[in-house]
Amino acid sequence: MSITLYGIHNCDTCRKARRWLDEQGINHGWHDLRKDGLDDAMVNRWLDEIGSDKLINRRGPSWRKLTDKDKDRANEGDAAVFVANPTIIKRPVLNQNGTLRVGFQADDWTTLFKR
Repeated sequence: MSITLYGIHNCDTCRKARRWLDEQGINHGWHDLRKDGLDDAMVNRWLDEIGSDKLINRRGPSWRKLTDKDKDRANEGDAAVFVANPTIIKRPVLNQNGTLRVGFQADDWTTLFKR
């Protein structure tokens, strides 16, 4: 099973998700969106699979700091906005064998990983 967790090192939810995976003994890779970056192809794949509504973190300060034009572009699925502003992505993003999940809820992940 191939699992990669995408997030930001200092994100509390990402830390909880990583800790949960470790406690369950689930081997996973880590990709820091700030440090390791993103590319258009990755973001486009995410947008195709889950859409901008689920991918955008509209509660965070990064979203509020965007111009209205960039918010519109992000809502329309312009990958360049996400690549330039990776912190507007709701975190964490879990890639499990090519299937994506956004956010972390321990109960949901318990069900997901028992399959």
